[in-house]
Amino acid sequence: MDRKVKKAFQVVGVVGTLLSLAIFIKDPSFPTPDKLIVFLVFVFMSISQAKVMLKRLLPFVAILLVYESFRGIADSLNTHVNYTFAPHMDRLLFGNLPTVYLQNWLWHGHVMWYDIVLYIPYLLFFIVPIGLAILVWKTCDKYYWEVVTTYLAVFFGSFLTFLLFPAAPPWMAAQTHVIQPIVRVSSNVWASMGLHNFPSFYNHISPNPVAAVPSLHSACGVLFSLFVFKIYGRRWGYVSLLYPVLLIFGVIYEGEHYAFDVILGASYAVAAFIFIPKTMPTLRRLAEKISRKIEPVLAWRPSR
Repeated sequence: MDRKVKKAFQVVGVVGTLLSLAIFIKDPSFPTPDKLIVFLVFVFMSISQAKVMLKRLLPFVAILLVYESFRGIADSLNTHVNYTFAPHMDRLLFGNLPTVYLQNWLWHGHVMWYDIVLYIPYLLFFIVPIGLAILVWKTCDKYYWEVVTTYLAVFFGSFLTFLLFPAAPPWMAAQTHVIQPIVRVSSNVWASMGLHNFPSFYNHISPNPVAAVPSLHSACGVLFSLFVFKIYGRRWGYVSLLYPVLLIFGVIYEGEHYAFDVILGASYAVAAFIFIPKTMPTLRRLAEKISRKIEPVLAWRPSR
């Protein structure tokens, strides 16, 4: 690439990065995969690596968006929503709902500083997997596809559960008087932080309010720490535990999930973490086989 053109792309990258940050600071919104990939394009343009980044991350982000699209229709495919199983399990394990214990202790009718601290890990739901993928790609590339494949296995394993067993979260069960009254603290925090749905492709995907079992947030948080322990060792692994601990505490306290949802989500993460590496050689051979079959098609040119 011509040096001047390369320099121009770098300038566009720097300007785009700063502009994106300025827009987010002025009008905060939920960091969704499509907005993240646009932001990362600008970041990597500034260091002349946008094309390489897109080759690595775009398939991952695209599949996440496909998952979100499927998740949005899961509740319409199975309308038999369960309201009672998860709270029954929580009472069986803890005597009462942990959400009730925590809100009686911490919720005082208005947003406190710790409510925001506990909500921030929830906001990082898409940032952390994509950020980990970039970190592993740049520092320990041999684990990259294992990390991405394991995350995708957890996402789609959870989707199948949402499809077969749609379950209401605590805040929804409280609204329908199935459980005792609780506050959806996360909604109050959302409003206090001035967050809104900045227009993007993701916002056209219908959310699934009955995708509570398992807690995918908790699964992704646990998976993050498992990979940090495996790839970067105990020191960074122990530091990384702060993320899933705050996340899990937050989703229970804020009324987004029952403790049972969290336990099941963590189980999905551990199962995928153990099982997926064993399938990687087979998946790699399958990918190579598909690639060999597709390559002649991509290389074909019509005769004149």
